[in-house]
Amino acid sequence: MWGVAVGAYGLGAFHRSSLAVAGIYATERFDISATQLASFVVLQLAVYAALQIPVGLLVDRFGSGRVLLVGLLAMSVGQVAFALTDSYALALLARVSVGVGDATTFVCCLRLISSWFPTRRIPVMTQLTGPLGQVGTIAAAVPMTWALGRFGWERSYLAVAAVGLVVAVLVLVIVRDEPGRRTLSGSALGLAVVRSSLAQSWAETGTRLGFWIHFSQHFSASMLGLLWGFPFFVRSEGTSEATAGVLLTVMVVAVIAMAPLTGWFVTRFPARRSDLVLGSIGAVAGLWAVVLLWPGTAPVWLLAILVIVVGAAGPMAMIGFDFARLANPPHRLASAVGMVNQGGFLASLTIILVVGALLDLGSRDADGTYTPAAFTLALSAQFVLWGVAALQIWRLRAQFRDEAHRQPTSAPMPGARAADS
Repeated sequence: MWGVAVGAYGLGAFHRSSLAVAGIYATERFDISATQLASFVVLQLAVYAALQIPVGLLVDRFGSGRVLLVGLLAMSVGQVAFALTDSYALALLARVSVGVGDATTFVCCLRLISSWFPTRRIPVMTQLTGPLGQVGTIAAAVPMTWALGRFGWERSYLAVAAVGLVVAVLVLVIVRDEPGRRTLSGSALGLAVVRSSLAQSWAETGTRLGFWIHFSQHFSASMLGLLWGFPFFVRSEGTSEATAGVLLTVMVVAVIAMAPLTGWFVTRFPARRSDLVLGSIGAVAGLWAVVLLWPGTAPVWLLAILVIVVGAAGPMAMIGFDFARLANPPHRLASAVGMVNQGGFLASLTIILVVGALLDLGSRDADGTYTPAAFTLALSAQFVLWGVAALQIWRLRAQFRDEAHRQPTSAPMPGARAADS
């Protein structure tokens, strides 16, 4: 069950990331500016983020299998339309369809984990799910670069749509919502009940702390992997297209490699989870400062260190789900997970759009390409998001600890909450 669900999640990550290497092709195909190019990814991420809570409610109502199947079909339809159109407006609508399907994958994965694995293994499986799903991002780097160069735009994206149909068949044949039951349907939820449940989930300090943790760790890798990494490495740092693809692949490998280490750390040192997150913010921000301030083009070895550290932060975003799980009862967990998952994607779509806008305001060479100075200005916007997130995490973790200490010893908070911060 988990393998098929992770495969669907990986396909969603591929769809989400494919424009990172197809951005130059898309600019030429649709004759658009950097801001318009960014709008493809921003729109898809906006749809993804906006649907996290509704998808959680739909999964509670109709089960993981059915929601995941509909999501895969929506992604395939969107990619077919994206492959065939040369209209910017229709291409935007196609990305909306892809975003709708993508939004279903991760929540369905987490729900299947909770149904098929014992409680003690859920945190480890959650840690592994995110990074392993990002294997799809690897396929969106070097292989997609090769496919676009060899087969062209239409055939490359039509092939991707066909893969989605294959995965949909696997979901239809294999996935069961829980052991012994193919589908699991919940009771209908009225508007008043939904509103009350969402308000109670957000009122939990653990939910809000998880939101800002996911926010802080997710956006830099997304910004590079989804859109701006390839142009930054090629246009600003002077690497070849092949080297840029390798750097993006290394970043995803770092995400996968760091997952078990992060899982071991949070299991061995649960009271240091937020310290790990804050340290990660400092490390990523510090390396970006070195790269952006480097005189001339940064050496490839420094860019390699950058993508490794940025990628290593990815699994730490999953720590946010631990806080939400500890703070919320099972009947509110889906909505709380959706709220936490929104954090990283809201940050990602914000920085992607801001980078595009700042690039358009920045300087250009005689041939119209963006200068290294323009990229330096645009990518510096990341420091604002890190500053806001770090302050919120510092504030909320203190509140989380205080609430845990006030709990009577005879009635510990869910998940032995006092053991963490």
